[in-house]
Amino acid sequence: MTESTAGALLREVARLYTRAQRVVADCCRTTSTQCHLLTELGRSGPLSLSELGLRVSLEKSWVSRAVEAMVARGLVTKAPNPSDARSWLVTLTADGERTVHELNQTLDEHAQQLLASLSERDRAAVETSLLTLLKALRDDPAATCCLPPAGRQEPLPGSPTCR
Repeated sequence: MTESTAGALLREVARLYTRAQRVVADCCRTTSTQCHLLTELGRSGPLSLSELGLRVSLEKSWVSRAVEAMVARGLVTKAPNPSDARSWLVTLTADGERTVHELNQTLDEHAQQLLASLSERDRAAVETSLLTLLKALRDDPAATCCLPPAGRQEPLPGSPTCR
């Protein structure tokens, strides 16, 4: 496989998988932007509006509007940031945490169904390849540019190839 073919293949897999996950999850019964923010808060914990925008690569105005809508729905709270009086800290509520948990459970079930269509050997090969790709992405400055070193994900259990 050539590098250009590998790049096109990876983009196509990412595009189709993302589309399928959006359809399966019905995007948390929210907008795509809100869903993206909820999942980032679920991964990272409370974040300032500006940090949240950086992590999801959205302008502050988009983040502010989406957060206001999620506050109105009771999915997040917005409070003055104790570390910086000029900013707001966004935190998942119990309903927001439940929504993120349900979303992750739905997405995990979809992934299991998708992988169940593969042979055991192919599933093992896909898992190994994904762990290798995850390590490469975690080492790639372009993929981690908006994350502080402490904010990077911990290694997956049982994955010695991840740092």
